[in-house]
Amino acid sequence: MGKIIAIANQKGGVGKTTTAVNLAASMAATKRKVLLIDLDPQGNATMGSGVDKYEVHATAYELLIEQKPLLEVVVKETTGGYHLVAANSDVTAAEVRLMDVFARELRLRTALKDYRSSYDFIFIDCPPSLNMLTVNAMAAADTVLVPMQCEYFALEGLTALVDTINKLAAVINADLKIEGILRTMYDPRNRLANDVSEQLKQHFGDKVYRAVIPRNVRLAEAPSFGTPVMYYDKNSTGSKAYLALAGEILRRSEKKISGKATSV
Repeated sequence: MGKIIAIANQKGGVGKTTTAVNLAASMAATKRKVLLIDLDPQGNATMGSGVDKYEVHATAYELLIEQKPLLEVVVKETTGGYHLVAANSDVTAAEVRLMDVFARELRLRTALKDYRSSYDFIFIDCPPSLNMLTVNAMAAADTVLVPMQCEYFALEGLTALVDTINKLAAVINADLKIEGILRTMYDPRNRLANDVSEQLKQHFGDKVYRAVIPRNVRLAEAPSFGTPVMYYDKNSTGSKAYLALAGEILRRSEKKISGKATSV
């Protein structure tokens, strides 16, 4: 059964969509079957996957509101080699419409229930706010991956996000856990970045990924070409960093499965 990972941070501009697109592509490059769900009305993950958000036949709106089957909504051809549920401004209307439907927090979980076994990983790119779309993502997810910059205010935002995850786990998804914390736009020459990084490791331990995403020009340029960075410049530090992250997530997942098998 596929693992569902929500990629979320209430703070914008932390590399959330960049992580969603490049992690999905890196996983797909390891021959895993991957689905990326774009829940952000800006549709940046959609455009970064080489899909025109203005020309798609369906989006997350149809999946959540009209309850169309995933197979009728998914885009199978992307530059990253993964499947995609697209987003555009229609998804803003989905957020409004969700307020008036029964079991509104569980629409995405219900939509994915019969398709989890078709994928190894399902990544959900959440909006940069705690709205009903983000709540749907966390209700459907097994874990939450948190991208964050190593700066002072990011620590406060992380504390608030962890509190939110714990509250949602208590109410709608008892199994929800933090998958990991990813340091993005990292500059090792910056003393504050190093200080915050150390505080993260002291507080969250092995939840902090060893892989670090650096500030990288190629990583910033790739979305304008509608492609993940590994297909724009495979030798760039950004490309290598996301491949390292994918490898780390796979090793952690295999270790957990192995541990469960041993304990039975």
